[in-house]
Amino acid sequence: MRETLFFEGIFLVTLTVAVSSFGQASSTKIVPMNDWIKIEPSDAGISERKVKHLFDLSFSDPATQATVLIKNGQLVGERYQEGFHVESYGTSWSMAKSFYAALIGISLDYGEIDSLDDFVSDYLPIFNDERADITIRHLLNMTSGLDFPAHEHELMFLQENHLEYAVNARFEKSPGQVFEYNNVNSMLLSAILSNASGKPADQLMQERIFSKIGIQNYTLWRDSSGNPLTYCCVDMSARDFSRFGLLFARKGMWGSEKVVSSAFVDETFEEIWSNIESETINQKRGYGMHWWISRSNESSSIFNASGKFGQYIFVDPDNDTVFTRITRYRPTGGAVQNLGTLRFFSWINDLTFLRKFGEKLTSLGLIDLGGDLATPHTFENGISKQFFKDYPAIVDAFADL
Repeated sequence: MRETLFFEGIFLVTLTVAVSSFGQASSTKIVPMNDWIKIEPSDAGISERKVKHLFDLSFSDPATQATVLIKNGQLVGERYQEGFHVESYGTSWSMAKSFYAALIGISLDYGEIDSLDDFVSDYLPIFNDERADITIRHLLNMTSGLDFPAHEHELMFLQENHLEYAVNARFEKSPGQVFEYNNVNSMLLSAILSNASGKPADQLMQERIFSKIGIQNYTLWRDSSGNPLTYCCVDMSARDFSRFGLLFARKGMWGSEKVVSSAFVDETFEEIWSNIESETINQKRGYGMHWWISRSNESSSIFNASGKFGQYIFVDPDNDTVFTRITRYRPTGGAVQNLGTLRFFSWINDLTFLRKFGEKLTSLGLIDLGGDLATPHTFENGISKQFFKDYPAIVDAFADL
């Protein structure tokens, strides 16, 4: 296996030249504009040995496609699996939850949403039933009390209309009492954002976040019925995922512009639930407002946006550091989900089986990705195993930079 490691230095004659060419400074903080400023780890006060250790741990899992490390708004290291490069897309899976939750904070800033404690029924009248006490905060903290089957509503991914599926989730328990990682909670944000602002959620993402932080190349997936998917499915490069991480490391500021209020970011990083166990990750974690908390103690606070199969944006706000890791991905093209032939098998109600079945049909030439099928899809070689086992060591290595 060949890997390509980039540690590129750039000689900055003056900060003014660097800012005019690559980014802008607010006080002493740099942000990338069209491109990142690339510097040696030592110029950022980081040991190159420690960066290599972090990347080596990540690439011990062959599913890894890319790693990117940002310090003080500058690119200090990146590595790509053979066959991939700086522009190669990954897919977010559930990291998208953190993206769309940020739009809730921005709608608060715009006055389109009055409070996180607004009832969902204020924006979705269909919830004026036994679900009437559920608030937006309950959705963000995964405590809505809505029906929570064993598959965590991942089967919503097989529907033509994901939003219709979500709004029909039934009441199961009192809201605010139990943490349940329920995809329906996040999909409901699609309707709340649209009804509050008058614009679809993916348009808001482009206008209110991506255009502000310099993300130009991306795919925001919709379902077959045209609903923006707000619980999954944002495609972009590892560098661009890192831009979103930097936005939260900087408490919602991008240079001198406030993109999302610092108060919302601060509340996002409050640990509402702790010691959450995982079937895959070898460490208990915390959760709050659609972000995970990898570590919260006197020595460091590490937060992450997390997606299925091992997609991560780790953020260390105290040290202005971002680490992104994504797994192997083959974009199918398009931005509207079309399951093609696989839709005839959706009755099987087993997403893992259908993923493997689709991969087999593709290998036999019976399905043409991008022709017969348009959907985010992670093949077997993009599914993490070792990374989950090494998760505690990776968090330690990131915190120790």
